[in-house]
Amino acid sequence: MTIENRYDFVMIFDVENGNPNGDPDAGNSPRMDMESGCGYITDVCLKRKIRNYVELVKDRADGYDILIKPERSLNTKFKEAYENENLKTGQKGKVADDVERAKEYMCKHYFDVRAFGAVMSTGDDPCGIVRGPVQINFAKSQSAITIDEVTITRQARTTDTRKETGDTEMGKKSIIPYALYRAEGYVSAPLASKTGLSEEDLDLLWEAIINMFENDHSAARGKMCMRKLYIFKHESPLGNCPSHLLFEKIDVKPVVEKEAPRSFKDYEISVDRNIPAGIELVEKI
Repeated sequence: MTIENRYDFVMIFDVENGNPNGDPDAGNSPRMDMESGCGYITDVCLKRKIRNYVELVKDRADGYDILIKPERSLNTKFKEAYENENLKTGQKGKVADDVERAKEYMCKHYFDVRAFGAVMSTGDDPCGIVRGPVQINFAKSQSAITIDEVTITRQARTTDTRKETGDTEMGKKSIIPYALYRAEGYVSAPLASKTGLSEEDLDLLWEAIINMFENDHSAARGKMCMRKLYIFKHESPLGNCPSHLLFEKIDVKPVVEKEAPRSFKDYEISVDRNIPAGIELVEKI
């Protein structure tokens, strides 16, 4: 059964001595708003971690495959949808009913299509465009960040020519000593009814958000932890209150304004419990 309620949610997580989301245009240094000095993490990065968790837990179980991953081209997967539905391939979307059937196949078999949507209108066998019921904003650090360039030593040379100059070579990595990030998201019941996002899928989404960093550790990312997950559940499929008013119920600020925060304890999270009628606040962590 598809979900019948609208949801808005707030994720609060942190990084210690790591790079949560490198910017390719800045030498893979942590992303930062140059005007405010605050760090940010893209929605694409956060959705990738959710996809990875679902793939790990479900192991390509029926209905829980992941579309956006690099093992095969997207057009190959689109053609597979036509073949599995016994539709004529190579028609370039001329038969609207076939495109619709292929789109339904993609929603049924791929979790990330049901959740996040997908543009599948390329190639000889297009599967249409799906608007995803789950959307996530960029995450933003709750204080200005400091980016440290750390020099490291590598004990292994890649070529014999480079080894002639010595056994070691120097490198650099960019880290943030500490930052607390906040991201906000939305789940639309009307769009979920179109993609088939179920209550079971929603439970998996919350589970993936809570655990998105637990199986994603790396030397580059340092220590990352999901600290809080607040979920606003609406009685109405269309919502009982504007999302921004609910997000304002969650306030995050440093305990001491003038000192650089270096741990989760250096922040205070306050929750306004005066919730509008028709809204239930659920704290998952």
